[in-house]
This record gives sequence, structure tokens and C-alpha cells, in this order.
Amino acid sequence: MMDQDRQKLPVHRFAIGQTVRLQSSFDMALRTAELYRITGTLPSRDNSPQYRIRSDQERHERVTTEDSLEEVETPQGGATPNKGA
Repeated sequence: MMDQDRQKLPVHRFAIGQTVRLQSSFDMALRTAELYRITGTLPSRDNSPQYRIRSDQERHERVTTEDSLEEVETPQGGATPNKGA
């Protein structure tokens, strides 16, 4: 019975270290949507896996649900190019 319960848990789609884009919301315009790096996974909230994410432009981490994130294609296999170089 416990194995059946585990199979029903949502699976995290994004991996730690992966680059994602936080989808825009009413308080964040599309043009200001930034790239974030997944720094950790958390238990689901409302049946959506949660993640800790961080932007190089911010000093803090954010927590968000998977349905608020978009996958980002990067030329270096998941690593975001260094913006300052």
C-alpha cells in the first residue's frame, strides 16, 4: 500500500542546477522575466512540486511551484552563460 502512495506523488520535472524562467504574473512584466537556477527541490504544494530557485541578480532564493516555471534551452547543456563576461 505504501508503494502505491509513493507512485501517486508528483515527480519533479526540473533538476537541481537546471536553468528555468519564472513565468510572468500580474506583478512582473514579460520583459522583466529573469532566468533562475534550480537550487533545491521541496515537497509538493497543491499537487505541484516546489523548487528553490535563485537568480544571479538577486541576493535571496525564492520558492515556487513547478507550474510557475518554464524550461530554458541553453547552448551549454543546462548552464546559463555568464552575463558579466
